[in-house]
Amino acid sequence: RLLLFLIYRCGCQYSGSLLLKLKSYSAEDKYKIWMRHRYNSCVHCLGELMGHESFQVQESALCTLMKFVELEAKHPLVKNEWRFNFPRELLKVVVDGLIPVEDNSSLLISRFQEYLERDDVRFFVMKSVAENVGSVMPKTKKLLFFQQSDGVGLLSFPLLQPDGSSSMVNDAEKKTCLTVTVSLSFLSPQLPGSLYKKVLVILHDSILPHMNEPTLMIDFLTVAYDVGGAISLLALNGLFVLILQHNLEYPDFYKKLYSLLDPSIFHVKYRARFFRLLDLFLSSSHLPAYLVAAFTKRLARLALTAPPDGLLIVIPFICNLLRRHPVCKVLIHRPEGPAEMSEDPYLMSEEEPSESRAMESSLWEIQTLQSHYHPEVSKAATTINTSLSEMEDDLSELLELTAYEIFDRDVKKETTEIPLEFQQARGLFGKKDDIFAEYFTLG
Repeated sequence: RLLLFLIYRCGCQYSGSLLLKLKSYSAEDKYKIWMRHRYNSCVHCLGELMGHESFQVQESALCTLMKFVELEAKHPLVKNEWRFNFPRELLKVVVDGLIPVEDNSSLLISRFQEYLERDDVRFFVMKSVAENVGSVMPKTKKLLFFQQSDGVGLLSFPLLQPDGSSSMVNDAEKKTCLTVTVSLSFLSPQLPGSLYKKVLVILHDSILPHMNEPTLMIDFLTVAYDVGGAISLLALNGLFVLILQHNLEYPDFYKKLYSLLDPSIFHVKYRARFFRLLDLFLSSSHLPAYLVAAFTKRLARLALTAPPDGLLIVIPFICNLLRRHPVCKVLIHRPEGPAEMSEDPYLMSEEEPSESRAMESSLWEIQTLQSHYHPEVSKAATTINTSLSEMEDDLSELLELTAYEIFDRDVKKETTEIPLEFQQARGLFGKKDDIFAEYFTLG
């Protein structure tokens, strides 16, 4: 009913003047042109109704327009042999209605979520917001739309499925002609922190492999790498892809990686991912000894305050570094080392690994962990007392280990030995020279 009313309303307004200009056309052509104008006028009216004060009217207008988008995608009004036949201008009307200059359209954007499941819709929505709306809308509006409409979904552009099921267009000749790119106008440090992290999580496997020029992401990733905290940790994956596959040169990469080693790495959500990448970056045998020693020493110092699940990762990690770089084993066997911990020459606060004096120090921290309260940690720490084997420890299972799993494993562990008090308690408080011992005795 809404559609018929709009066609009638728009037709009455323009039909008279239009028919006067069509005297030279045939009756069929006149009818087609008239219907095209009525259709365009209807689309214009629906776009205006997306700003109606009633949400029900907004929703009806949105759903009708998206139905038009689907029909035009399957049956394009103008076919172009060399282009992907998608109704971009029609979708732009929808996007303009979703991002009003003044009103808050968060509810309507949420309703729009279901349409973003289509690959081509996500792609052209992104381009429309970035290219067209971006020229007239403030960037904050774009970011608002990006955040409220599942920006991660917008950024993830899987290639079209062979059967075309993930897109509105189902043209056998054009199933794979959709070039997957990303609008860089969204990818900036102005993204909200939570969205920034979600983008970085999928960037290396859902965005970079499908870009024609992945090197365009260099600036975004290097800026993210300099932000610090969890964002820097998550930027490592994307940087690794660019360094390995696209010859990215990052002169201060290891210096920045060294600065990321702080107590928080044992408590972040992405701890396993970080240690997996750290192990990868330190796997080369061509790294200078001072650099490997600096990383080894810093990890050992951080281990003094790490939780048991983190220690079961970092101790084998350090042992693997020593296996790869035998010259760093001097950190274990240093008889002329400092007599007191306060005399340790290692400079924890030094940002430059080459100036940390790690090669002059020793791994007394690991020896300290041999007296750790958790038996598995103390057992792992005693590894450095023996000659390290050439085969590295497998860290794959340890990286996913959590404190809950360790506790659950300890609870289920069966033991035949029960620890007893080795010294008989005396007195009220159980101390050896308790002043109350002569008055109160424990029978």
